[in-house]
Amino acid sequence: MSRRLVPLVPMGLFVAALLCIPFAVHGARVMELPLGASDELGIRFSFRLDGLSILFALLITGIGTLVYIYGATYLAARKDLPRFWVYLTLFMLSMLGLTLSENLILLFVFWELTSISSYLLIGIDHERQEARDAALQALLVTGGGGLALLAGFVLLGSIAGSFELSTILARGDAIRAHAHYVPALLLILTGAFTKSAQVPFHFWLPSAMAAPTPVSAYLHSATMVKAGIYLLARLSPAVAGSEEWTTIVTTAGAATMVAGALFAATAVDLKQILAYTTMSALGSMVMLLGLGTAAAVQAMIVYLFAHALYKAGLFMVAGIVDHETGTRDVTLLGGLRRAMPLTAGAAIVGAISLASFGPVLSFAAKEMVAAAVGGAGAWRLPLEIAVYGSAVLLAAAAALVAIKPFFGERPETLARAHDPAAAMWAPPLLLAAAGVLIALLPGRIADALLAPAAAAVHPGVSPLTIVLWHGVNLPLVLAAAATAAGLVLYRSRRRWSGLAAAAGRVTVLQASAWYRGALRAMMAVATWQTRVLQNGYLRVYVMVILLTLITLLLFAKIRGGSVTIAIHRDNFAIYEAAVAVLIVAAAIVAVSSKTRLGSIAALGAAGYSVALTYIIFSAPDLAMTQFVVETLTVILYVLVLYRLPKYTLLTRRRERVRDVIICTIFGGVMATLVMAVQSVPADPTLASFFEANSVSGGHGRNIVNVMLVDFRAFDTMGEIAVLGIAAIGVYALLHLRAADRP
Repeated sequence: MSRRLVPLVPMGLFVAALLCIPFAVHGARVMELPLGASDELGIRFSFRLDGLSILFALLITGIGTLVYIYGATYLAARKDLPRFWVYLTLFMLSMLGLTLSENLILLFVFWELTSISSYLLIGIDHERQEARDAALQALLVTGGGGLALLAGFVLLGSIAGSFELSTILARGDAIRAHAHYVPALLLILTGAFTKSAQVPFHFWLPSAMAAPTPVSAYLHSATMVKAGIYLLARLSPAVAGSEEWTTIVTTAGAATMVAGALFAATAVDLKQILAYTTMSALGSMVMLLGLGTAAAVQAMIVYLFAHALYKAGLFMVAGIVDHETGTRDVTLLGGLRRAMPLTAGAAIVGAISLASFGPVLSFAAKEMVAAAVGGAGAWRLPLEIAVYGSAVLLAAAAALVAIKPFFGERPETLARAHDPAAAMWAPPLLLAAAGVLIALLPGRIADALLAPAAAAVHPGVSPLTIVLWHGVNLPLVLAAAATAAGLVLYRSRRRWSGLAAAAGRVTVLQASAWYRGALRAMMAVATWQTRVLQNGYLRVYVMVILLTLITLLLFAKIRGGSVTIAIHRDNFAIYEAAVAVLIVAAAIVAVSSKTRLGSIAALGAAGYSVALTYIIFSAPDLAMTQFVVETLTVILYVLVLYRLPKYTLLTRRRERVRDVIICTIFGGVMATLVMAVQSVPADPTLASFFEANSVSGGHGRNIVNVMLVDFRAFDTMGEIAVLGIAAIGVYALLHLRAADRP
């Protein structure tokens, strides 16, 4: 497919999402697909369309369309461009599935698919160590959070009695009153915080800037990092409102907001600056969800929408600057506005939105944030300090993004810089213009899109109203003062940025050091464990397996398990005793033989004796299977062991005594277990079930065969797969050995 046609995929999905808006305005619509769901496990292929999901669907597909257009030119020289489109499309579809899922387990599947596809996208330049490390870091952090999220979903589903969101959201009071509410909440918050880069899981987001700019503009501003925000918003009617929720979510959000703004104001790489400002914005949204009031939810929805517009455009601007100048270091940039006027225009409008002061949608959103924080009760004062303090730092970061690269003197090294092709500058300029236009004419967007999304998070909220100009009031004065203070900080950044950066490095917020330490510890433990357990000696592997099984069975017995053994001596024929003696004798010869062929022959005799047991108890089909398997096994053993060196005794007497003791205990335990199982009366309904369903369900009269190929089809398929994989491994080893020969 031509790179110019690739954007038609997200564009078509965007049009489909637009057509679905009327269906989502008046409440949730749920649709279930008949794709083999499991009612026993509560897993259904069900999807939910309401105001929140349609808002995210439009952001995913709309911004995705612009990123596809931008990326088709930005990455035109890449040889692996088709692979990039596959990864990006997989991510887009995963995000759509995540935001549209009605079933929690289905949502989790898409959640993990976003982690996997983002791993592939961040590490697409796999020749670079930086890209590989960043991709692994993002996968480990978000994947670890995903495991916690799965446990939280299981707890939440067991509390609510269903994994369907419709049921869960309707049982909020019962969920919050349940004894397992707090563990479920902590697990869910862990998953959401790792995905949305909340302190202390924030460190993976700046590192992910090793990805190509289209990936950063899409995943790390408008979509993937918003997945955690979506999850918190989606589940808030069921799990929000408690003291635990308010304390944890509000505190984490406020800390992330301030930390991200501080790091952004001290960074010098354009994409790093934007990554930290994204982290700060995500913290603001989490903080508002922690407050949970109607005003806070409305402010979060408007700010989420505004942030997606300006941040994706700013990332594209950073990519253009890097593309045309070869650097993203703001200390090496300057004076580009005349050479790149269109890019400079998009950067300036985007930076105004980043600073949230001017005729832009983010300004109206920040005023709503201030109003929501003003009604936060006991949280009011610390949150107002955090909000306005971060606003000062974000204004300084906005100046770094727009003023430093595009104003002042242009270095001689940037003499050839110019605006790129329209496919690259048009998307960020369009997003910047959208932020201004919607701010000036917000009515239709607010009524059709933002208000239904807020109502899905906080049912019964009043109509959402976006007002750009409230007159001269205290919030306006404070916003103007914060912006002015930010510009002062920008002008004096050389005096304090080094001190602030050093302070940031020694704080616990530099969690990347903790991550690296944990990763080194994990690798050390893995190395030690591999050295001990995977030591290359088959006899050690067998001994570990036997000892583990013995320990588990003895532990179960000590914990109170009872074992009943009943030996039936009725109708015990002499030929049965002869077969038993033959099996025991063959086993003794197998372990005491001085030659490998002798041991193999003894093992074959034991196997054939077992086949005789099947014949005695009227199971000729099993006997024939045993004959075939034993014959094949003996032949294979002979062919393999024939090439080995002459049999020698390498183990010491002490080791052999140890092995005899372990094997004797294991044999006794297994014999006891088998006799205990035989003492339990068999369920007669099983035989009658298979007799009744063998022909009708499996179309066969041999019940054993039908069980193997129909009733236990997946089990049999798994056994065949194991044998196939083993055969491939053996073939590969033999092939490599043959290739090594001169």
